[in-house]
Amino acid sequence: MQLTPGAAALISKYRSLKSLAALFLPLWLVPAIAGEKVEVAAPYIELHTGPGRGYPVFYVAGRHEWVEIKLRHTDWFLVRTENGKEGWVTQQQMEETLTQIGTKTAFRNVLVDEYLHRRLEFGAGWGHFKSDPMLKAWIAYNFTDTVAVEATGGQVGGSFSGTNLWHVNLLLEPFSDWRLVPAPYVGIGLGRLINVPNASLVGAVTSNSRMADATVGLRYHLGDRFLARLDYTQYLAYIADNRTDQYRAVTIGIGFFF
Repeated sequence: MQLTPGAAALISKYRSLKSLAALFLPLWLVPAIAGEKVEVAAPYIELHTGPGRGYPVFYVAGRHEWVEIKLRHTDWFLVRTENGKEGWVTQQQMEETLTQIGTKTAFRNVLVDEYLHRRLEFGAGWGHFKSDPMLKAWIAYNFTDTVAVEATGGQVGGSFSGTNLWHVNLLLEPFSDWRLVPAPYVGIGLGRLINVPNASLVGAVTSNSRMADATVGLRYHLGDRFLARLDYTQYLAYIADNRTDQYRAVTIGIGFFF
């Protein structure tokens, strides 16, 4: 079919942009999608009659043969060869293929996809609030892959007083799908700080103050449902109209999500 000059120019520009993206992105950041054709780079890939190793191999596609990705089921891909054969191939073998621009084909991990669809998280941690030991627990709800709201309650045991605090934070985690390295996140929030002096102190008065906080931290996946967190939080308590106190806390904890 003869292309018009305008259509040919658009196709050329599209191919140029894909080639330029490939220069600046790591190979594993170029994912394959349904409908895309990939080239077999290994000596061969095996086509099964179904998405499982219990299904027999009925066709072998050789090196330099092109196959089209039809759909994905867990770690199996339904592909169609140039001569019309359709069968299921493992993700391990599909990763030995090349995209149309010559980059290694990549596929998002199924466990990451499942994690990104989970919305609720519980967790608990331990650390220091100033120089005093601190225990805290949190519950979070993820609105999107990168934005969450989190409610935290904590208790600090001091030599002369005890402190209870709670706050609600808005969290932003721009790299939520990182699993092999810790993923950074930031958050800001509002809450209350309640300081209860020891009853033995003369003139001891309980204070209940408004509080703002800012948090930076790292999250690291320990498995399918567990993660470790390291948080650094700066608290600003409004003790009176003309007085504020600042506190720093560092905690480490374990979270469970589903």
